[in-house]
Amino acid sequence: MSWMAWTPITAVFFSCIILMLIGMGIWQAVSPTVPRRGFLPLTTTRGDRLFISLLGAAYIHLGWLAFTDLALWIGSVIALAWLIIVMRWG
Repeated sequence: MSWMAWTPITAVFFSCIILMLIGMGIWQAVSPTVPRRGFLPLTTTRGDRLFISLLGAAYIHLGWLAFTDLALWIGSVIALAWLIIVMRWG
């Protein structure tokens, strides 16, 4: 794994992903999910919405890096808003 730049920011990123997955697993064990239909064009569970929001966050960050020279934290705030919207109403 020497090819990857393991910086503190990278460690925080992967730690957040792991914590989200653990949290979702605990939430599922305590309160099993019920598939529902929101604004997304398919019936989804909590895990589906988390996956879709993580994919969307990746595309938001890639687009942010490709089309603007502004600070990346602004794109991260937009990605966080996307995650909240998809998890709540998706």
